[in-house]
Amino acid sequence: MKVVHVNHSDIGGGAGRAAYRIHHALRLLGVDSRMYVVSASAGDWTVETMGGAWLSKIDMLRPFLGASVAKILRMGRKGRYLPAVIPSRWPKLLNNLNLDVIHLHWLAGEMMSVADIGQLRGPVVWTLHDMWAFDGTEHFTGDFRWRDGYSRQNRPANESGFDVNRWIWQRKQKHWRRPMHIVAPSRWLADCARESVIMRDWSASVIPNAIDTEVWRPIDKAFARNILGLPAECPLLLFSAFGGTEDPRKGFDLLKGALDQLRSKIRGLELIVLGQSPPKKPLDLGFPIHFAGRLHDDVSLCLHYNAADAVVVPSRQESFSNVCAEAHACGTPAVVFNATALGNIVEHEVTGYLAKPFDTQDLAQGIIYVIADADRRAMLSAQSRQAAVSKFSYPVVAEQYLQLYEKVCRA
Repeated sequence: MKVVHVNHSDIGGGAGRAAYRIHHALRLLGVDSRMYVVSASAGDWTVETMGGAWLSKIDMLRPFLGASVAKILRMGRKGRYLPAVIPSRWPKLLNNLNLDVIHLHWLAGEMMSVADIGQLRGPVVWTLHDMWAFDGTEHFTGDFRWRDGYSRQNRPANESGFDVNRWIWQRKQKHWRRPMHIVAPSRWLADCARESVIMRDWSASVIPNAIDTEVWRPIDKAFARNILGLPAECPLLLFSAFGGTEDPRKGFDLLKGALDQLRSKIRGLELIVLGQSPPKKPLDLGFPIHFAGRLHDDVSLCLHYNAADAVVVPSRQESFSNVCAEAHACGTPAVVFNATALGNIVEHEVTGYLAKPFDTQDLAQGIIYVIADADRRAMLSAQSRQAAVSKFSYPVVAEQYLQLYEKVCRA
């Protein structure tokens, strides 16, 4: 079985790390798997980029050209948008390879246009890491145009200018005539794809992201805290997001609302923030904060998960949550909102706590539930590790993908 995974990067960002892990899980199972990316930083011989110095310089301009198109649309909210209108060399490269399956992942940075994707031949599997494949230019959206159709009548009031979202959505309908097999890492994202206008007639499977549970594993908490220079005895809560406190989708404002209610309820509580260095203007949450910056190696991340008593993921939207899966593999329970994919990963009062969606009082109650009782925390820790091994480990996830490849090759 020959498979090539196509993603913007190998280990940059959550989608890159997820794709890279799936690729290596399959190699351990004996699949002839390669990975093709625009940006490679792992130093891995099984990951390739398209060569040529001049072509590489052109590729560096793609994100800026795509951003220029996106600026035509004036939005009343922050977000990331991908027009995907600039043709690339990817279809010619991939179609000329002797492959059984082309496996697409996160096609960011204008690496491949909408029309390019429609030109791919042979069995194509596409693992979704956000909502972009079935909406307009948005990676995540709170409206339902992807389900109802992008019309002039249902355009959000905060948008103005040329409706780039509607135009790109129409281009996807035009160019994607041959269905691809969709994989979603959560039931929530799979259900969205199945309900969407673009993908409602396509096949969709649910396969979670993979975790190497031999690397991501429990280690002594005191040792982890000592190595990281964190306090030995106090309760530690971990929040992790690329961009730290700045991304509204990650819900740090909701966490702040929960922390406001905990000042007198958890003595000595301190917070670890991954994904952000100390800001110029100090944050005053009423608790000491340890900013760890952006960490890219598994060892440092694993130490931080093990140092924490619980992780909190107060996101408004998640397609999966590598943070929850990684934390569970380290035996660390998670406190999350029971919304989007998070309710598919955390088991309520088994591997953590599912708070009512965006209810900061219940989120605070969940943090108390996980942290306040040492015996309960130990039980949740053991159950979190067990769940991660049974659901997210390399052999479990790779076997599901291999069965899918064999199915699509027979179709």
